[in-house]
Parts: sequence; structure tokens; C-alpha cells
Amino acid sequence: MGLQTVYADLHIHIGRTEEGKAVKISAANNLTFYNIAKEASQRKGIDMIGIIDCQSPSVQRDILQYLDKGEMEELPGGGIRFQQTTVILGSEIEVRDPGMGPAHLLAYMPTVESMRRFTEWLAKHMKNVGLSSQRIYVPGRELQREVKDRGGLFVPAHLFTPHKSIYGSSSTRMEHLLDLDQIDAVELGLSADSEMAGYISELDRYTYLTNSDAHSLAKIGREYNKLQLAEPSFEELRLALARREGRAVTANYGLNPRLGKYHRTYCSGCSETADDKETAAERCLQCGSKKIVRGVMDRIYDIADRPEGESYVPDYRPPYYYQVPLEYIPGLGPKRLDALLAEFGTEMNLLHRVSYEQLERAAGQDIADYIVQARENKLVLEVGGGGRYGKVAAKSHAGLHE
Repeated sequence: MGLQTVYADLHIHIGRTEEGKAVKISAANNLTFYNIAKEASQRKGIDMIGIIDCQSPSVQRDILQYLDKGEMEELPGGGIRFQQTTVILGSEIEVRDPGMGPAHLLAYMPTVESMRRFTEWLAKHMKNVGLSSQRIYVPGRELQREVKDRGGLFVPAHLFTPHKSIYGSSSTRMEHLLDLDQIDAVELGLSADSEMAGYISELDRYTYLTNSDAHSLAKIGREYNKLQLAEPSFEELRLALARREGRAVTANYGLNPRLGKYHRTYCSGCSETADDKETAAERCLQCGSKKIVRGVMDRIYDIADRPEGESYVPDYRPPYYYQVPLEYIPGLGPKRLDALLAEFGTEMNLLHRVSYEQLERAAGQDIADYIVQARENKLVLEVGGGGRYGKVAAKSHAGLHE
């Protein structure tokens, strides 16, 4: 069986069910199971998506409705097929072991029935299984065992973010919370890349994932992965995460960490963000305030077990490409983007396949320059921090094709 390229974003939240029940309170109301699948297939051009919050019984009712109507179908290898996209059923769960801060973990199940049975177990240990990212009152290792015993995949979420992640808020080492032998992959998060993660040796063995953690339809695909699979299915994903039988994650496409909203330490006292030359501190270097949100890069340097400048990137680690989402491109508003999609099909086409000449003809030199510079990692970026995203500097495109 030949292998194919599959683009995958495996962390997308549901805002509401079809009947209007809230699932992820902070997510957009139009983030329903169906709308996510449709957006991924028709507009984004993403071959595989992980929809988080499928442990919610009301979400499961929506899924069964579409399966019954024949608009979606369960695949023999696991996952649900809608048009050009395979949906992997997932759940984000919060744990907090004694003496540690909270951390979010991702669990993926192969079928609706396996997710339904997982829900039955979760409901015994959390207050509201119908809502997203809820606290479960069992140790992290017990949750791990349940996921793995049920044939699921287990992935720690957004490893370094200041709020509710293993390294950002729970502990200094993943082994304090989890069984390292029962982890299928790790998710880097929007403010970190492969090189930054390479300062922590216990991560060396794992496949890295870069996912959007989307809370709106527009954010789907702001980070994604390129996989080599025989087909887009749950079991093929399992093989890829384990790097077996030729299956693999062959590239990570993530935001440049400078665009992440928690990349550098931020002071809420004077609204200053540390620049790349400043070191981590307990007080703001500008005003002396202790009201700081420790940035991802600074946190990694704090807990690293390798010296600065000696990040380890093993041979099996795929390249990490700094992907700037189309919504970040200056001057590319919704109407112009819609026109480009009408001409070229999907966002994956615009980001990877459409030539500079085609882009220039359709959208003008400035936007063509921005998109090509994004592909080549040449954009000038203004750093983010403290909950504020970075942005593309307006001068980035000047002179690229003059």
C-alpha cells in the first residue's frame, strides 16, 4: 500500500452543540461538530482533524445524528469520514495531582462507542462531563491507564503555556505527573518550537505535534502537521506517532514562537514584554513589579537540563516550519481571502502550492510577497507576550520581488 501526505490539526474545540448547549465556554458558538468538519474539508483543505470535547454526551448525539443520516461514516481503521476530511474523536481533560499545578491532557479514541464508554468512566470522576477541559479527580497516571487500556492515544497538551500545562504550571518534569512509557506524542503549543523543546531531555523520545487549539473556525489550521500515512485513519495516526512501518510525522508547521501570546515574559504593571536579549526575572526589569506572566521561552530556560545553545534535535525529528496563518497577513482581509479561496480552493493550497506569479496576479504584489516570505521564514515579526499575540511587521514584504 502506498503512502500519502496528510495534513492534520488535532486540537480543535467545540463551542456549542447543534441544539445550542455550551461545551467550550470560551469558544465561538458556531464551532459545532459539523461546522468544524465542513470548514476543515471545504475551506482549510485539512485531511485530518482532532475534534476535542467529543466526551460530551450532547456532542455524541450530534455525531450519531450525522452518522445515521449518512452524511458521515465511521472508518474501519477508526475515525469518522466527512467529505475530504477524517475526524479523530478527542477529549481535553484537566488533572491536578497533589502538590502540583493543573495540566491539560489530550485523549483520543478510535470509535464513537469507545468514546461513549470513556465518557461513562469520566462521568464518575468529574463534575460536568458535558463541558470542555474539566477537572478529573483521579491522578494523572490513572487517567493515562484508562486511556491506553481502552485503545486510545494519550498526548499532553500545549506543554509550556503558563496556564494549565505540564511544564508551564504543573511541575518541572513530566515524569512527576505521568508514566513516560504511556505517552504517544506531545503537543508543543503555540509559543514553542522543536528547538526550544530540545532543552529538556525527557522529551527526546517523543513525536512532536503542532496543533491549533482553535477556539474559532478561523483559527483552525493556524498550526498543523504533515503526516505520511497509507490513509487518514486512527490506526494510521497511531503508527505515525510511534514512527512505525514507514508512517511518520514528516513536518511540523507552527506559529513562529514570537507570534505566540505567551512567548516572552510580560508585566501587567507596565505592559512591557521582555525582548530576546533580556533574561528571566522574578520582577519586571522595567518597573520592578512582581505582576509578571512568565513567558514560554523564559520558563524553558528555567527548567532546562541542557545548557543554552545546546538544544538536542534527534535525527528522527522532522523539520519545524514557521507557518504564518493567512489571517496574520497584512492587507488580506476576509473579502480578499474569500476571493483567493474561490480561485485556488483551500488555505493549504495558498500556503503550500500556489505559485508567486499566481498569487501576484490574483492578489497583488504586497500580499504575494507576504505569503511567499511566510513560506521562506523571512517575515519580520513583533514579539507576543502576556496574552497578546505577536504580529507581522508591515515592512516585512518590502523589496522581495522588486
